[in-house]
Formats: sequence, structure tokens, C-alpha cells
Amino acid sequence: MALLRAAKKDEIPPGTIREFQLNGTTVAIANVDGKLYAINNVCLHRGGPLGEGELAGKIVTCPWHGWTYDVTTGKSTMNPAVGVSCYPIEIKGDDVFVEVG
Repeated sequence: MALLRAAKKDEIPPGTIREFQLNGTTVAIANVDGKLYAINNVCLHRGGPLGEGELAGKIVTCPWHGWTYDVTTGKSTMNPAVGVSCYPIEIKGDDVFVEVG
């Protein structure tokens, strides 16, 4: 697994979600009350960019068709049997690293 630098911590303020391209994988990193979570950026419905969605607490809403996901688990809130991949995050100093496979 590759641990790749995604951003500076201050690029993802609390209550926001942002998308980053890491070695061919687009991840969405969300800041929920100061804790960072990384999920696959691609919505299961029609491939919408989750990192461009609205984050409310720990729930991100896809901007294309309104599908919602829990960023802490990657699970769909409408059907928890499915979800997007979650990726481990490591903070080193002010840098955010994500482990993508």
C-alpha cells in the first residue's frame, strides 16, 4: 500500500470535504469536528464527485443526485449494505497522508 501526501491539514477545515487525486485514485477527505476521514470520491449511483458534495456532520451528499454516505464508514445511509471504500489517514506534522492501494 502506498502512503501518499494529499494536502496540508489547513486545506480541509472542519465541516468541509475536498477531493484529491492520488496516484490515479480520486479520494474525498472530510473534516468532521477536527478528525479527518478519506473515502473513494466516486458515488455508487452515477459516479458523481463526493468531494464536491455538501458535508453535514458526518454525512456527505453527492452533488449529482443526492445519494448520501457516512464519511466515517463509507456506507450509504440509504442502504448500509453498500458503500464506497475508506482509506487510512496519517498526519505527519501539518501534512495529511492517505494510504491508497
